Amino acid sequence: MDNEYDLIVLGGGPVGENVADRAVQGGLTAVIVESELVGGECSYWACMPSKALLRPPQALHAAQHVKGVVGGELVPADVLARRDEFTEHWSDQGQVEWLQDAGIALVRGRGRLSGEREVTVDTDDGERVLRARYAVAITTGSKATVPPIPGLADAGAWTSREATSAEQVPASLAIIGGGVVGVEMATAYAGLGSTVTLIARGGLLERMEPFAGEQVADGLRDLGVDVRLHTETTAVHREGDTVTLTLGDGSEVTASEVLAATGRAPRSADIGLETVGLEPGKPIDVDDTMRVPGVDWLYAVGDVNGRALLTHQGKYQARAAGDVIAARSRDEVIADQPWGRHVATADHGAVPQVVFTEPEVASVGLTADAARAAGPEIEVVDYDLASVAGASLHADGYRGQARMIVDTAREVLLGVTFVGADVAEMLQSATVAVVGEVPLSRLWHAVPAYPTMSEVWLRLLEQYGRQSA
Repeated sequence: MDNEYDLIVLGGGPVGENVADRAVQGGLTAVIVESELVGGECSYWACMPSKALLRPPQALHAAQHVKGVVGGELVPADVLARRDEFTEHWSDQGQVEWLQDAGIALVRGRGRLSGEREVTVDTDDGERVLRARYAVAITTGSKATVPPIPGLADAGAWTSREATSAEQVPASLAIIGGGVVGVEMATAYAGLGSTVTLIARGGLLERMEPFAGEQVADGLRDLGVDVRLHTETTAVHREGDTVTLTLGDGSEVTASEVLAATGRAPRSADIGLETVGLEPGKPIDVDDTMRVPGVDWLYAVGDVNGRALLTHQGKYQARAAGDVIAARSRDEVIADQPWGRHVATADHGAVPQVVFTEPEVASVGLTADAARAAGPEIEVVDYDLASVAGASLHADGYRGQARMIVDTAREVLLGVTFVGADVAEMLQSATVAVVGEVPLSRLWHAVPAYPTMSEVWLRLLEQYGRQSA
């Protein structure tokens, strides 16, 4: 049994897989330590199952908003069965085979740092000590948090895991939280036939542009969701099959199930961080190569470092980390300048995100408020996406909005937000423009095909010209 590797990766989700894979491609040996399913949260309880639940209702909704299409029926049991196919029925055999093919070793069990370049794993066969020649990468991800509302835990509250893996659609669902998980699960379960109430302490999607949350709230109400904003949940009580939520104004909401969708915390407790002087349970501070300052052999990648809690951004960090670990093992020159191969520069101001609601929200870079706080002179340019020919063809009564944030001194984009049906597929063009700092004078020559929704780029540029004249 081999207990020494060049790299030990603590956590076998997509981030850990990518760190290990890039290191192996760079000539190192690597082992992944995983206590649950290889493939992690995204594959089994987050990205994949949630989008599998969302897609059928959204496809039906899209068809019903084009004249000439009549009928259509959703079968919730078939939607859940399709979801199960995407999670491989919660079996990680395929992911394990991928590790084998990639030349990555796997140790199943709960691992923790136990010394310099050392990880101790509690396996079914007892304790096993692994040692790394070069590096240890912590990629343990994040977990859902349940707020300390009296009675909530005792009521058997769902988190995102239960919401995405439910075996049947509840007759009614109360959701606490107005973030991404809250609005996506409200969209999914309303589409599947649940009576949904969404309760948020503030507005919806408050880290995004204000109009995004406002339009999503309108879209949820159109789906029949009872949206209650700026409302506290003060107590929860379960009696048999009914959960009762008491709100700050004294009113009550009853439902079959309650979902706590109030945020996530890093999985950094009980992994031995105290052995290297770090505080357990907190995000792990790293530099742009994902290395922990002061511990030259330790890396923290993905949600556990708190930089950007998104699977695609964690995988981006993982590619940089795996490559730099291999490069440092050979004393190669490190490309750690901004936008270099070995750094995750985009984390700071070019993070793309899609919220799969009705309507969708797709954004990259800074919001107007964040851009103003950052210092440069900016121009905020808005355009009604519904007035673009491609949008009117896409759906009758299309509603949407587009916004770009311009650094007026350099005439480059700092951020872009789209709201509307199926805007997700336009996001990569915005991401390229922001990351590449493409001058607006050059964007004029990126001619959008007609009639597509991407024509909004031309309209935004025209609007900026009018505003800056």
